[in-house]
Amino acid sequence: MNFSLPCPSPRTALRAFLSAFCVVMPATLINGCGGGNGAATTLTGNTPVTLLATSTGNDQLSELTLDITGVTLTNKEGKSVSLLSLPQYVEFMHLNGGIEPLQTANVPQDVYTSATISISHGVPLCETYDPASGGTDINSAQTAQVSNVTANLSEPITVTGTGMGLALNLQVSESTNYSGCSSLVGGAVPFSVTPTFNVTPVTFAAQPTNSTNGKASGLRGLIGAVTAGGTGFSVAGDFGAGTNAPIWQVSSNGGTVFQGITGASQLAAGMPVDMDVAIQTDGTLVATRVAVYDPTSANVSFSNGPQSYVSAAAPSMSSLAIEVQGPDFTDFGGGPTGYSFGNAAFQISGQMTNLGALPFTASFDATKMVAGQNIFVTTHALTNNGPFQAATVTLLPQTINGTVSAISTSGSFTTYTISLPAYNLFPNLAVPQGQAAVLTNPNTVVVYVDSDTQMLNTSPLAVGGVFRFSGLVFDDGGTLRMDCAQINDGVKE
Repeated sequence: MNFSLPCPSPRTALRAFLSAFCVVMPATLINGCGGGNGAATTLTGNTPVTLLATSTGNDQLSELTLDITGVTLTNKEGKSVSLLSLPQYVEFMHLNGGIEPLQTANVPQDVYTSATISISHGVPLCETYDPASGGTDINSAQTAQVSNVTANLSEPITVTGTGMGLALNLQVSESTNYSGCSSLVGGAVPFSVTPTFNVTPVTFAAQPTNSTNGKASGLRGLIGAVTAGGTGFSVAGDFGAGTNAPIWQVSSNGGTVFQGITGASQLAAGMPVDMDVAIQTDGTLVATRVAVYDPTSANVSFSNGPQSYVSAAAPSMSSLAIEVQGPDFTDFGGGPTGYSFGNAAFQISGQMTNLGALPFTASFDATKMVAGQNIFVTTHALTNNGPFQAATVTLLPQTINGTVSAISTSGSFTTYTISLPAYNLFPNLAVPQGQAAVLTNPNTVVVYVDSDTQMLNTSPLAVGGVFRFSGLVFDDGGTLRMDCAQINDGVKE
């Protein structure tokens, strides 16, 4: 099958549902083994298997959503088991290097030789400077058909033990084929998608520290139900206009850090949260951090995504809304959102705790917003016609893919000067005139790494190497600087 690409508008593309297609692949988990005599582990009973969404990609796309309708494992005798009870609408680009729990299924212990992922539709989206209009352009498309699906896996899956994770890692660059952002809407060069997943095991640590051992950071959504005292609550996540957004059941304990509120008792239905969770072996979620950037619970909405434009003439901006929830977005079809921020409170995500130790002043306010930064904005349903009145604007971590051009030190930090490709949002969106902040060199980010940075790269950090850096990006007097939380191997630019 091949992709047939219609040319929908950005706001209608996200609503287009297309023919279902399946991705069939082998997958790998570590085979269980017995004791010192080398005898094989007896496979009997069921094991909780938690599906985890993640992705690996460069910065060409800002959004790539897939509606996953099924995940099955099949053993060598041809017997299959389903791991997905309800469809899941997943946006993969904000998960670049991170993980998001989907569902947990009790799977019969066995050796499975293939996996099938069924998808009903998908929508890629990118953002670019438009010379014709002098502003930014949001381009999206819809998938239609797929062929020649591949997977970079070779070994069978052994399901055993008291619990495990199964990461569905979308290889974004291998899954998409296009020459530029404009081709998404029927340009001269065809656009196609052939979803390619790596399926890998995740062993959950008792106290996970990163995405490889069971820590999911930056899960965002609106609280649904809250138990007495707030120690248990549900959160509706991801794209609020989608019908299959994930619902997370979360518990808190004495080790949970609360930010913006004093404790669990202040949690309320309708409140937006940004949280980190530790995934347990049985698939349950324990919050390690719960941030409430806006304590309002009535008629509150939020969106998060990269800033597109910050006006110098008025306290207004536009932002690409990737994750949205709340009454302001009940009719939202995707794309840019306009905000007035004259009365907004500005904040920085509490996910990073070392801001005071940085050798530069890490601050964020109305004068230090630049196009390309990842922000979380709340509104209070003042209007559904826009521009929305921002109540809070919070700087969030983000992932950039770039080439190391220099390595140095600054105090207790190692610094890496990163050269960005032209399609990265920082250099791409710095071109339009009339913006509030002007970057000295938008093609470069200085990344600060300390002992708390999770080093998940397998290639040594060296000049000329391409890596993905995740953290908070600040405008420091025209220079972009990142407080880095995690480093992964990069993706070809």
